[in-house]
Amino acid sequence: MYKATNRTIFLFPLLGTLLLTACGKKQSDAASEAPPSATVVHDDGMGLIRVDRPERFQLTTAVAHESTASLNVTGTVTPDVSREIPVVSLASGRVVALHVRLGDYVRKGQLVMEVQSNDISSAYDQYLKAVNDEHLANTQLERAKILFDKGAIAHSQLEIAQDGEDDAKADLTAAEQQLHVLGVDPKDPSATVKVYAPASGFIIQQNVTEAATAGVTYSGSANAFTIADLSHVWILCDVYENDLSTVHIGESADIKLNAYPDHALSGTISDIGAVLDPSIRTAKVRIQVNNPQNLMRIGMFATATFHGRKEESKTAVPASAVLHLHDRDWVYEPAGDGSFRRLAVQGGPMLPGNLQEIETGLSAGQQVVSNALELQNSAEQ
Repeated sequence: MYKATNRTIFLFPLLGTLLLTACGKKQSDAASEAPPSATVVHDDGMGLIRVDRPERFQLTTAVAHESTASLNVTGTVTPDVSREIPVVSLASGRVVALHVRLGDYVRKGQLVMEVQSNDISSAYDQYLKAVNDEHLANTQLERAKILFDKGAIAHSQLEIAQDGEDDAKADLTAAEQQLHVLGVDPKDPSATVKVYAPASGFIIQQNVTEAATAGVTYSGSANAFTIADLSHVWILCDVYENDLSTVHIGESADIKLNAYPDHALSGTISDIGAVLDPSIRTAKVRIQVNNPQNLMRIGMFATATFHGRKEESKTAVPASAVLHLHDRDWVYEPAGDGSFRRLAVQGGPMLPGNLQEIETGLSAGQQVVSNALELQNSAEQ
């Protein structure tokens, strides 16, 4: 009985050893059959990335590029003040009807509002008196002519009658003109003054409402509306005094709207402010821009690019060679032994031929990886 127990104890360790040997052999075989993994070594101190088979990543050579210095500034779209026309009611009174609103497009001669005014009553009263006086003066002149022909009066009395008729006609003409100025037809008088648009354009300012006062006497603002022709607009930009040497009157500027980033526009610098803002040390630069389709709206934000006169030598590489990562631009250059070094650069505008200008960080003749994103993706796997 004791011998059987010893034999059993001896068999268990032997069985365990065989099982461990078999499992180890299977794991070793699986590891030997798996393909070798790519090795990527990051050296943060040197900015190096080492990859297997570096020949997969094609290289390109940075080329020299001549360009002028550029300056990017922000601005806002404003109306051209020379194309702003006020709408004024010369008759003072209460607004009884508004036919347009802020933002509406109006055409020249379109009715915009009606004003009830006592000025009409006074002007029409003067007109009626002038009509009666002229009629009386004309009757006296005709009578004086008859008497003078019969020798009943002297020539001087005829001249006095003629002078009275001339004065009466002048007063009548002035009374008629006053009614026309107020917008009233003497032959068809109305209780209200009709105010019409003096020009075509958009209403960019409204200072009256219905039942409010209008005119130059009672109203807080003489302008009931302001109409602006927005086919030409201004873009006002703030330029720091250190950058004013880049800006010159008469030169062109490239315009991009935040609302339409893919739509390129061009304008002309028409004025550089003579007074700087004392708090931020900037001058207002005015750019005149054509706006035939009314794409630009008052108050829109815009970015203006000014181009200097002096050409500078810069570098250009294919756009795919530039990696935009963490709000910075990078390129990869070969560092030998299958590694690549990441360089920080300052990217510039896009150029024809799918090239991108490099303002700083790279020199002409340096070789960089033509597809930086592909190398970056390989490094992150």
